[in-house]
Amino acid sequence: MDTKRKTELQEIARQIRVGIIDAVYSAKSGHPGGSLSIADVLTYLYFEELNIDPKNPDWEGRDRLVLSKGHCAPGLYSALAHRGYFPVEDLKTFRKTSSYLQGHPDMKHTPGVDMTSGSLGQGASTSCGMALANKLDKTSVRVYAILGDGETEEGQVWEAAMFAGHYKLSNLCWLVDFNGLQIDGPIAEVMNPTPYPEKFSAFGWNVIECDAHDFDSIEAAYKAARACTDKPSVIISHSVKGKGVSYMENNVSWHGAAPNDEQYEQAMKDLGER
Repeated sequence: MDTKRKTELQEIARQIRVGIIDAVYSAKSGHPGGSLSIADVLTYLYFEELNIDPKNPDWEGRDRLVLSKGHCAPGLYSALAHRGYFPVEDLKTFRKTSSYLQGHPDMKHTPGVDMTSGSLGQGASTSCGMALANKLDKTSVRVYAILGDGETEEGQVWEAAMFAGHYKLSNLCWLVDFNGLQIDGPIAEVMNPTPYPEKFSAFGWNVIECDAHDFDSIEAAYKAARACTDKPSVIISHSVKGKGVSYMENNVSWHGAAPNDEQYEQAMKDLGER
């Protein structure tokens, strides 16, 4: 990736992180940690990878993205807003009773959301259904899903992985946000779902790894997924929970908590907004 474009994407990712903090702070609740860890990946997907049209969010020929770890909706909403699906200012209505930006993604009310999600594991399955349908219809649509690493403790994820491998869903690409932390602590202590490469390979997947905060690495991973034409691809994305906000980084207590006034100001300083 050329330096100019990389710099542009880094600035977009910074703005997306600001939107995440604004949303959670305004709501006084939400999940900042896992939203921040996927901000760079979301930036690459919405500004480079996905074939989409914000002016026509229901376009049948668009690529689909399923945020299977639906509690990280602040990240998805901020990416959608900055891509032009709705006003950035609306992020501050997150979780308000009258808002179309609720705590989990809702495909019926939020422009750009392709699948309602939140019950962990189900997004993995629905992405498989979307991919199979498009394969049967012989479309050029690609289907993407983002899973949390704690989410991969769900048995449904591995049933879906078996399904995708069996039907050779080469138009399907999952990304596992591997930040090592879930709400109860380190995933290795709660219910260790690793090693990922060996497990996904055994289910018939093309396994790729990347640095979740390096755009060259992210780009190489998605290009490798596109190049694979005989099986589904999974990107194991090594990330930092809370990335970009000093006191949230690698701190499990920020999985699902909102900053107070003082913490909000510190986050804005960390993100270059002050």
